[in-house]
Amino acid sequence: MAKKKIEVTMKSWGIYTQWDRNTKVLPKIKKFSDTIPCELDIEFGYILHIKGAKGKVIDFIIKHPDFPDKNGETAPDFVGSYFINSNDYSFFLGDTIWNPVNDKVGLWTLISYMDDKEIARKTFKVVI
Repeated sequence: MAKKKIEVTMKSWGIYTQWDRNTKVLPKIKKFSDTIPCELDIEFGYILHIKGAKGKVIDFIIKHPDFPDKNGETAPDFVGSYFINSNDYSFFLGDTIWNPVNDKVGLWTLISYMDDKEIARKTFKVVI
């Protein structure tokens, strides 16, 4: 029997309402955009709609401009994984701007992978 093809569609990208990471409710798109104003607490990223991938894992990386961590060292890119628990699934990958805002200016690239294959990529330009 042939394997079912997994379908991935980027449904929206840009600026979103604030996201509560402790709920299953995804943020709502406020504005489609690749350019993000560097403002405190602005939420940006993308939503993927994924079909046929129940039981798979999404790995992701958020590559950001160089800014210092709490120890004054360059903060590492943010990486993580998320388990897909249904065959009709929506996934939000995003970030927000925090203080000090000025060191967050630059290119932010969000990448999602499944089975070591890139399934989505979007670069945002954070500007003052």
